[in-house]
Amino acid sequence: MKPIVVLELVAVGRALRARRGGSRCIGTRPTFRPAVGDGLRPIPNQRPRAFTLVEVFAIILVIFVLALIYLPTVARRNHGSSRVSCMNNLKEIGTAYRLWADDNGGLVPAQQTVVSNGWKDFLTNANQGSNCWMNYAIIADDLGQSPRIVVCPVDERQFALSFTNGFCNTNVSYFVGVNANDIYPQSIAGGDRNLGPGTVPDPDYGYSPKSGKGNDVTIPINGTVSWSLKMHSAGNTAGAGNILLGDGSAQQVSSANFNANWLRYAQGTNNWPIGHVPATPSIRLVFP
Repeated sequence: MKPIVVLELVAVGRALRARRGGSRCIGTRPTFRPAVGDGLRPIPNQRPRAFTLVEVFAIILVIFVLALIYLPTVARRNHGSSRVSCMNNLKEIGTAYRLWADDNGGLVPAQQTVVSNGWKDFLTNANQGSNCWMNYAIIADDLGQSPRIVVCPVDERQFALSFTNGFCNTNVSYFVGVNANDIYPQSIAGGDRNLGPGTVPDPDYGYSPKSGKGNDVTIPINGTVSWSLKMHSAGNTAGAGNILLGDGSAQQVSSANFNANWLRYAQGTNNWPIGHVPATPSIRLVFP
């Protein structure tokens, strides 16, 4: 066979293998291009399909239901955390009282004279609510000079920047029990300011006016008080609040619990202003 014919046959064979994608040449990549009339059609471009209106509404509904389930849980958790923080504030105030008393004749500020750094002299007069803030300014060093401690996290009042510059009742969340001490562990030394008279909870802050003028209140130990709908009550008519006891401990109490288990057994006050001694055993609470 002539060489030219052999070369032509080799070339034809290579062309046929290339047509079938069967090229065996090293380093080459087989390709396939459909020819016209082969019965093969190009695959059209696939675009992402958008959500339908029904699918969008279904997604929104699921998110809404999850929010209804989850958000109240978060709110309760945050509220519980705030109440614990408030109790810690009261415990720190109780510790500050004891530290202060160790340096001032064993008495808390409300029972020590002005000469001995207290404010008992003011309390010999009635209507000392406007001076409630003084009680906390006196123990400022024992509170670590932190005005934040005397404001409850759920109170609308704001803490002051210091105990000396503009500090007043509107920077205080806690009332003062002027006769409490560690000799009587269950005496009421302080508590949330939203305590009010009677069994019907006040819609605002009870004995503690928004104005910051304060209130000097006499409460018979056989009387009845209730937490207002503000602060830890959060609108619950059963009431919820925190109190500080004479031994420095703090308690979470409802209105009914406060009346039955704490007010009834509280130590009566003996440092009444002249002409204001009550006929029945009572406690004296000064509200900011």
